[in-house]
Amino acid sequence: MSTNPPNLRPDLAPAARITDAPRSGQPTIGMVSLGCPKALVDSERILTRLRAEGYGISPDYSGADAVIVNTCGFLDSAKAESLEAIGEALVENGKVIVTGCLGAEPDYIREHHPRILAVTGPHQYEQVLDAVHAAVPPDPNPYVDLLPASGVKLTPRHYSYLKISEGCNHKCKFCIIPDMRGKLASRPAHAVLREAEKLVDSGVRELLVISQDTSAFGLDRKYDVNLWKDREVRSHITDLARELGQLDAWIRLHYVYPYPHVRELIPLMADAGSNLLPYLDIPFQHAHPDVLKRMARPAAGAKTLDEIAAWRAICPDITVRSTFIVGYPGETEAEFQTLLDWMDEAQLDRVGCFQYENVEGARSNDLPDHVPDEIKQERWERFMQKAQAISEAKLASKVGQRIQVIVDEVDAEAATCRTKSDAPEIDGNLFIDDGHENLKPGDIVLVQVDEAGEYDLWGNLVR
Repeated sequence: MSTNPPNLRPDLAPAARITDAPRSGQPTIGMVSLGCPKALVDSERILTRLRAEGYGISPDYSGADAVIVNTCGFLDSAKAESLEAIGEALVENGKVIVTGCLGAEPDYIREHHPRILAVTGPHQYEQVLDAVHAAVPPDPNPYVDLLPASGVKLTPRHYSYLKISEGCNHKCKFCIIPDMRGKLASRPAHAVLREAEKLVDSGVRELLVISQDTSAFGLDRKYDVNLWKDREVRSHITDLARELGQLDAWIRLHYVYPYPHVRELIPLMADAGSNLLPYLDIPFQHAHPDVLKRMARPAAGAKTLDEIAAWRAICPDITVRSTFIVGYPGETEAEFQTLLDWMDEAQLDRVGCFQYENVEGARSNDLPDHVPDEIKQERWERFMQKAQAISEAKLASKVGQRIQVIVDEVDAEAATCRTKSDAPEIDGNLFIDDGHENLKPGDIVLVQVDEAGEYDLWGNLVR
């Protein structure tokens, strides 16, 4: 059992979990999946295709015939981490195929690691499969190699990421993701719903909806109408959320950009008949209008406070999570203080924070007045101290309440659970340390909260 302080990189996916046991003589592929949940879904899709072709999946380098490294290129520190992982795979295994966001810069990768077998960009599944075939020919056994109905999952069995679109149409100066992953490309609504239903039927109890810009879902498709079951459903986040909320699983929305139509989601979250959780993950990034302008994001900090207040009026239980950047080029002490004051007013429930980093190719690199590292660190510490105090006060108010939780892990010490306000890995936990022996991952149970900390809760089962 461990408590859960805020992740320094709130963009990261949980560590991939590989539980396959390859049969004797089966060609096996190892997978290292770095970066965000969107990349983890790409890894799952690649491995599902490989399993369908008869490959085994190895949880380590030494037991694999080749290794795929799915890279991240979001920050320069993430690029360095990806290069390190590629180097480690080359030392431990020797046969390495690189894919993912950093794969959009093949010359950069080969400059550091010329021995790699192949490089492909993000979500280029066919090219990855071609590279695997060239390195390790498939040897399927149709009587033994059965693919799970839900495909290969790298998350625990009881929750799964549901990616609804690729790419992004925004031109934020600090971000190069549109350059790597392209413009918004939404999936048809019926395809998303079909996948969601399949996952729930296979035992998934929580779906985490992800994309680069969840609110923009369907914009590129002009919100086309799809036939789902016996009704018409638009490719629009409101319609999608309404339909997903009818499934027998918790539905959690991530990466929601605060467009005006987001307010249409809030009544669905307040509806007791819907499983759409009262949880919004919205990357506000900053609060000062001049900083937001330099970021090329909408400069509407005050209006955002009004929106949050309106959401809470409709759905008092709503949890608002966000991420912020401190030390952005040109950020003055007064602008940073505006952010702290905004936090006092907004009282966000869950918060993550980055210190600004240059990323090769980002337009923000050329902005004047870059903030020294020591000031970035000092502001980050002050910001997190503020966020921690807010979190502690909000959690203290839950003591004595009865709330539903989902069980993630069970060991001799405790059951580690999450409330509806907590996404896996990035938010807090609720621990049950008495009478938890018969619980199992995926159970959804009622608990009474009897203790609160800075980020976590403790409680007892309600019999």
